[in-house]
Amino acid sequence: MLASEQSKQLASFAKEIRKNTLFTIGNLGVGHIGGALSIVDLLALLYGKVMRIDPTNPVWEERDLLVLSKGHAGPALYATLALKGFFPMEELKTLNQGGTNLPSHCDRTKTKGIDMTTGSLGQGLSAACGLAYAIQMDKKDTYVYAIIGDGESQEGQNWEAAMFASHYQLDHLIAFTDYNKMQIDGTTDEILNLGDIEGKWNSFGWFTQRIDGHDLSAMDNAIETAKLQRGKPAMIILDTIKGKGAAFCEGNVANHNMAFDLNTANEAIAALE
Repeated sequence: MLASEQSKQLASFAKEIRKNTLFTIGNLGVGHIGGALSIVDLLALLYGKVMRIDPTNPVWEERDLLVLSKGHAGPALYATLALKGFFPMEELKTLNQGGTNLPSHCDRTKTKGIDMTTGSLGQGLSAACGLAYAIQMDKKDTYVYAIIGDGESQEGQNWEAAMFASHYQLDHLIAFTDYNKMQIDGTTDEILNLGDIEGKWNSFGWFTQRIDGHDLSAMDNAIETAKLQRGKPAMIILDTIKGKGAAFCEGNVANHNMAFDLNTANEAIAALE
C-alpha cells in the first residue's frame, strides 16, 4: 500500500511525465501520443518507486531492466528518463530529428537508460524472456519488467514467449499489457478481438491480474503480489485510456500517431495544471 505522501509524489511525477511527453511530441509536430500517454502512470510507478536504477550509471549490472516492447511509446519513457536525470531535459527537444539520441522508437545504442531496442511489435516479450532467463541462470535477484500493447498481443511471437517463460518458471519477469483497447486501424475488438485476455495468460501458466492502469496504488499492490509468486512469470493487465490526460486526443481512436503543434500541446499542459 502506498503511503499518502508517496502517492502524492508519484502522482506529481506522472503529471510531469505527461507534460513533457506532450511537449516533446508537440515540439516535433507529430508522434505516437495515444499509446505514450496511456502508460505514463505505470512508468511513474516503475521509475519513481519500484525499479532499482542508478541514473549516474545507466549500465549498472545490478539494475532492474525494462523492455518497452511497444517502442513507439518511447517519448513517454524518454520524458521519464530525463526527469530522473539519465540525460539533460534539453534533449527532449531533439525527438526524432537528425543526429538525435532520441529516435521515435527506443534504441539502446543511442539513449541512456534504454535497456532494449524495440518497436518491431511482438518481439519485445521474447527479449524480456531472454534477459530474465539469463538472470535466473546467474542466480541474481534483479527483475525484468516488460510492457506490451494490446494490438501487439495479436502477434504470435508473444505466445511463443509466453510458453517459454512459463516452461522455464521465470518468476523474475513481470509483464504488463497496456489494454487501452485501440490500435492503429481501430479498436482491438474490430481488428482482431482478444477475447478472454486474462484466461489466455492464465492458460499459458502465468500468474495473472487485471487492474486499473491509472491507479498507482492498485498497480503497486499488483507488483508486490506478483513478486510473492514462485515458479511463474507474472502478467498484469492494465485497463487504460489511450491518450489519457490530454483532452484533444483522449479516447480518440485516431490518436495512435497524430499531428499536433506546440500550441495544442501547451493547452493540454496548462489543463494538467
